[in-house]
Amino acid sequence: MSHAIQTADLDWQIVDGIDIPISKQFGDVYFSKDNGLLETHHVFLNGNDLSDRLSNLKAFEYFSVGETGFGTGLNILALWQLWQQVRPTNHSHLHAISVEKFPLSKSDLIRALNVWPELKPLADQLITQYPFAIAGCHRLNFPEERFSLDLWLGDAHDVFPTMIKTQQVNAWFLDGFAPSCNPDMWEENVLNHIIRLSGVGTTFASFSVAGVLKRGLKQHGITISRPRGFGHKREMLKAIWNAPIPPENEQNLEDTQKKTSLIPQAQFKQREIAIIGAGIAGLSCAWAFAQRGHKVVIYEKTAPLSGGSGNPLALLNPKLCPIEQSAEHLMTLAWQYALTHYIKFTAFRPLQINQIGLKNSDDLIELSTQYPSQVLKYQTAEQSHLATQFSSLKLLKAGAVYPHQLRDEILQHPNITLEQAEIYQIKQKNQVQVFKNNHEQADIFDHVIVCAARESAQFFENFPSLKPIRGQVSWVQNTQHPLSIDQAYSYGGYCMQLDQDHIILGASFYPNREDHGVLPEDHVHNYELIHSVFPEYAESLDTTLNWQGRASVRAQSQDYFPLLGSLKDDEEIYTFAGLGSKGFLFSPLCSEVLVASILGEACPIPSSLFQKLNVRRFQKKQKNKKPYFKPAS
Repeated sequence: MSHAIQTADLDWQIVDGIDIPISKQFGDVYFSKDNGLLETHHVFLNGNDLSDRLSNLKAFEYFSVGETGFGTGLNILALWQLWQQVRPTNHSHLHAISVEKFPLSKSDLIRALNVWPELKPLADQLITQYPFAIAGCHRLNFPEERFSLDLWLGDAHDVFPTMIKTQQVNAWFLDGFAPSCNPDMWEENVLNHIIRLSGVGTTFASFSVAGVLKRGLKQHGITISRPRGFGHKREMLKAIWNAPIPPENEQNLEDTQKKTSLIPQAQFKQREIAIIGAGIAGLSCAWAFAQRGHKVVIYEKTAPLSGGSGNPLALLNPKLCPIEQSAEHLMTLAWQYALTHYIKFTAFRPLQINQIGLKNSDDLIELSTQYPSQVLKYQTAEQSHLATQFSSLKLLKAGAVYPHQLRDEILQHPNITLEQAEIYQIKQKNQVQVFKNNHEQADIFDHVIVCAARESAQFFENFPSLKPIRGQVSWVQNTQHPLSIDQAYSYGGYCMQLDQDHIILGASFYPNREDHGVLPEDHVHNYELIHSVFPEYAESLDTTLNWQGRASVRAQSQDYFPLLGSLKDDEEIYTFAGLGSKGFLFSPLCSEVLVASILGEACPIPSSLFQKLNVRRFQKKQKNKKPYFKPAS
């Protein structure tokens, strides 16, 4: 269980005209008063031999660096700057993983990083994506830089045990405040999980040579040296795992190691990916792979967005959880990632959502106090933009997506090809064979992802059942009473301005129905929904006889979580389905999770949530079941 995140409480000391942040929680400086950037280069970059290692990465090689304390982000920015200077001109990728219990506020972060004008171009990009102070993993992607960062907010004791091991972490920045100031960071539990996430060849560097750290590393068979430290410091720590764990120490890691085996090094090559289905799940997966330099073919038997993803406008409308659940709550995590993902497309429209509280107004007030003030705000009925008798939560950071515009932007990617074809069979031998249009000749791929909603079942044995849900949205001209373009309303249904002349309303909800014709009675249903909350505004709308609409059938899993992953070990045929009505909200983050599983990259969600998403969760429990994450082939 996570807790509400408390931002860092700082004092500032001016040394030679430079602002030095000092933590009140730990009574220690965030970086050296001599020269923090030079110290980072000396201790962490040089201590892990990163200049040579990064410059020699092969095409499509994935290199990860772990850090125990994000602080001002100085180490990560220095790493990123080095990456810019030495990275080879191929599709290699650098990923950083950092943990922080007390993140700086954005204003404090800006002030701290102003010390380093040479880092400003990178700092500005980091600040743009800097997350809200909400517990959990926040993935920051910089695809043009071939660089990414997972910033986990929370206590290291809680965070490290939840991380899934895919490939081993290649290098560690053992940072954080000094052991004398912050002993919890350096305890055995944290170090054991750092070792669990590592492997032979992993290196470690730290400004600290405290006994607790040296003993902790040595007991795991890690070789330590103590070269000269930075500035006035006599020593620093440099270490490498260059031998197997001694047998007498294996028991110490039993609980942390037994669930994940050491993943062998992946083959570094461009992958050929087939995706079956061009809804938002398929398009999002295609984008995630293409951004990494892999080749993608999307097969669609009719037209992209012809199913449940094809409405004129999609609202990203999460129901946020109590704050103590945020680190493991799919909707809360997916909403945060979706905002940073879609904002890169012109199809995205930022807005605020007025989430009407039809009952339990006190619960709304309580929830609004748990989240950062720039995220949620409680509103009385009198404060609503539209006349109503109900109070509401205003979600200040939200958005909507124009699906067809998004489709066009994604399909313009040079690594993505769309082919109209009906797939009738998928087989796997050495590679995966995709048979289309009843032809005997198959297309060959490294991996196939089936994103075909309820039709996915035809390609798998024992596929979990998906329930059909009919839904219809309506739109009507409202030129006399337009809504603010930056406001949406959620009340069991929803409404917002579609374009300059029309409002869109939704949506009817009929489980176990598969008809998708536009029905007058569903327009009436959508009218009655808005009338029950905003009667005055509803009565200003034209008669439902003049409304237009679109109906579609969504696929919902038994437990309301998407189905993600492969159903069999050693099989490169995957599914991504069962998103229900949250396809645009869930797809970006779930695509990152699926890519992590297939390519052996860091996973941006905790293990508990991954198990809830994994398609195998409906299979009967088996003894000695292999880990869900398997070696990338």
